[in-house]
Amino acid sequence: MPCWGVATPEEDMSTRLTGYSDAPPAVLWDMDGTLVDTEPYWIECEFALAEKYGGTWSHEHGLAVVGGDLMDSATYMRQHMGIDRSPREIVEELLDGVVQMIEREVPWRPGARELLESLRSAGVPCALVTMSWRRFVEPVVSSLPQGSFDALVCGDEVSRGKPHPEPYRRAAELLGLPASQTVAIEDSPTGTASAAAAGCAVLVVPSHVEVPQGAGRTHRESLVGLTPADLAALVSPH
Repeated sequence: MPCWGVATPEEDMSTRLTGYSDAPPAVLWDMDGTLVDTEPYWIECEFALAEKYGGTWSHEHGLAVVGGDLMDSATYMRQHMGIDRSPREIVEELLDGVVQMIEREVPWRPGARELLESLRSAGVPCALVTMSWRRFVEPVVSSLPQGSFDALVCGDEVSRGKPHPEPYRRAAELLGLPASQTVAIEDSPTGTASAAAAGCAVLVVPSHVEVPQGAGRTHRESLVGLTPADLAALVSPH
């Protein structure tokens, strides 16, 4: 059963595809750092985990795992924290902490909800493509109007996470489009690499980590004031 905020399968996708001049065919959203500013939640929980088990951690290490697959990040944490916990145990314990925090307050990124609402009003299909696991994603999505996303691609539901292109290819497939006809919105080098490798046009709005320039990437400081037509302009030349 779809969670609140995800369009039901009965909705006719064909009626919501729009022309390039007014809106992009589809938009694929990263979550952490793009839709919501949850990276500080993750880093706070990482420090708490290191302290609990007698390990060490740093802000630089926290930034090093931003945007990546959670199991890969947990493997990195196990090594650099120096704690005797398996990657799976690390992920589950971190999720316990960040889910509690997100249930208290969802820290939306500036302009994100407004852009998402304008895309939905224009009939543009949207998918959420995140390396967070579904039990963390659902409280965020449930805070949005029903039908905000047509598909969810979560980190515990793909075989290869970002920076591999699989998550974005999967999202485009779920929307019935080639990735080359979609715009991906990302904030991290890892996520940007994933979207670019999948063939998406990428709008990069950095949050906590600098993202290098590259082909198929358009950089912007904020989502505030962006319109569907602005995103459409990224797809056409791409």
